[in-house]
Amino acid sequence: EKQVFQLRAHMYQARSLFAADSSGLSDPFARVFFISQSQCTEVLNETLCPTWDQLLVFDNVELYGEVHEMRDDPPIIVIEIYDQDTVGKADFMGRTFAKPVVKMSDEHYSPPRFPPQLEYYQIYRGNSTAGDLLAAFELLQIGPGGKSDLPPIDGPTDVDRGPILPVPLGIRPVLSKYRVEVIASELQMPMVSFVPRTALDNQHTFASQDLPENELLHPPLNIRVVDCRAFGRYTLVGSHAVSSLRKFIYRPPDKKAQHWNMTG
Repeated sequence: EKQVFQLRAHMYQARSLFAADSSGLSDPFARVFFISQSQCTEVLNETLCPTWDQLLVFDNVELYGEVHEMRDDPPIIVIEIYDQDTVGKADFMGRTFAKPVVKMSDEHYSPPRFPPQLEYYQIYRGNSTAGDLLAAFELLQIGPGGKSDLPPIDGPTDVDRGPILPVPLGIRPVLSKYRVEVIASELQMPMVSFVPRTALDNQHTFASQDLPENELLHPPLNIRVVDCRAFGRYTLVGSHAVSSLRKFIYRPPDKKAQHWNMTG
């Protein structure tokens, strides 16, 4: 028996990807395969933690089988990550697999199953791990009423991105403004005979960044050391990733709570 579905692939972010370029970075994009269809996210330049924040919609997906089989054991989704080269074909960076959450036409689109929550999927390059994909996938049956009966896609909208759909509200994480500060005091490198420490002493840099309120969804902090050459050229010396920023988070004290403790 033929069933018709719409697949929604909510491709939010990836982290700790393989560095495909000599700069220690990559220009990653994701390709999502489902049955006989495939779609790609946009390419994000020079990053190992791309935030695509993109919804890919696969329309008129035809599947054959019993209804209960479709709901309990849907087909596998294949996601491959590539590095976009300026010349030549894209370089393969890794692959992962996912199963969508299935909604039949007679089911309500409501908690706890819907909307689906973002999950981390381990990316593999051969037998080695090659990062994580943060995404959610839902397979929605198209009933007799057609696509008009499907749950609406709730913004936000971004006119600057043109036809690219962002991950809808209710699935995308709630963001808060963070100030990321890095203080570099010393660089110790056994392969370098002399490092002018004054070049690093009290180097203080900071940037404002929108990050998820859920700390488990924070991307890692990637640090690259480069050698500045003549004519504006840079050569990668080394890199390091701080996988979790949880222990570095500072939260200002609650003034109301302090006042209550002092007066109480």
